Amino acid sequence: MIRYIENEHINKLKWDRCIGHSVNSRIYAYSWYLDIVAPEWSAYVLDDYHAVFPIFTQKKWGVSYCFQPVFTQQLGLFTPLLLTSKLLEPFLKKIQQQFPLVQINLNSHNKISASVFRVEKRVNHELDLISPYEELKKAYSKNLKRNIKKAQKENLTIFKNLKPDAIIQLFKNNKGKEIKAYSEEDYQKLLRLIYKAIGLSKASVWGVFTAENNLCAGAIFMKDQHKHTFLFSATNAEAKKLSAMPFLIDHFIDSHSQTKNILDFEGSNDPNLARFYKSFGASKIHYPHFFCNHLPWYLSVAWKLKRKFS
Repeated sequence: MIRYIENEHINKLKWDRCIGHSVNSRIYAYSWYLDIVAPEWSAYVLDDYHAVFPIFTQKKWGVSYCFQPVFTQQLGLFTPLLLTSKLLEPFLKKIQQQFPLVQINLNSHNKISASVFRVEKRVNHELDLISPYEELKKAYSKNLKRNIKKAQKENLTIFKNLKPDAIIQLFKNNKGKEIKAYSEEDYQKLLRLIYKAIGLSKASVWGVFTAENNLCAGAIFMKDQHKHTFLFSATNAEAKKLSAMPFLIDHFIDSHSQTKNILDFEGSNDPNLARFYKSFGASKIHYPHFFCNHLPWYLSVAWKLKRKFS
């Protein structure tokens, strides 16, 4: 039986055991991670935590709706059981029945029929790290190889235990001024999230310093039993001239080659970023974005207008 459980009644030990034993586990789905990015999360749970589906709700115009919390690319259904569309679809029907508006990302193992539910394909890129570094490097694009060679001549230094504050500030001072993707609350959530993950040995923070010892690029990687997730990164103008980010990712791949892990680039639907991730020999992976809209017509029109102009 599938039950809807409010946050205070979720058994976090059983929850994390289910996530850890799931073939499709993601770092985002552990209870400690969810507690930071969306403290009031709830869930649908099958029987005694044999399958779990986290849910995140907010209320607007008097209507409760489901959304995707920040810093969680893929969630959806997780289970140690055989994960089929037959197992997944009753969860989606429950969500549709309970919430009039839903916009959530499932994970790449959640296969559903577009003829039954409204879904869009979203793009991710992943690189299997099991091969030796020299084999992995053969799959790099010619342009990437040129950029890495250029970076190697610039006396760049990589520091592998940087404070996450430095990476976040670098982003805020550069890309963060161009786009308004994150609020100050989001930045604080990210900071708490990374420090928590570092305490659990689930995160590493890498930075690239110039010959003058100035931080020019950085990346935050999250680690679970299957994947290293490229969660957050930052560069400045100098980093782009020096090819510092290709230099950093190449070093990460070298350091983690010949392991039974995957480097999850976390994207991207942006063609330029997708091209960059693909240049490392990464494979394109699709995951479903599930949405439904059962709002009254006047609220539906207002919601569509808000999306169009936001």
